[in-house]
Amino acid sequence: MDPVDLIIATVVLAAGTFAFRFAGPVLRARVTLSPRAEKLTAMAAVVLLAALVAIWTFTQDGGFAGYARPAGVLAGGVLAWRKAPFVVIVLAAAATTALLRLVGVP
Repeated sequence: MDPVDLIIATVVLAAGTFAFRFAGPVLRARVTLSPRAEKLTAMAAVVLLAALVAIWTFTQDGGFAGYARPAGVLAGGVLAWRKAPFVVIVLAAAATTALLRLVGVP
């Protein structure tokens, strides 16, 4: 790819990103949503996050990721539910996955 094309694409994408981010606060005062639409929008963010977690938990290279990774995510999820500190959650999830892989669980 030509370096000039890369620079132009970067500038166009940056301008588009800025326009979207700028439009939110500007249009917020002009556009009103019903309470139901606001509730659905908030729920959509949670559903999207849950879908991303599911995809990254269970798949790798187009196939099943094995059992160690979901077990680590489950361990982290339980600690998050119990309101453990974030560092503890991440370390426990990583340690669970690593230990299971160490003993041969895929």
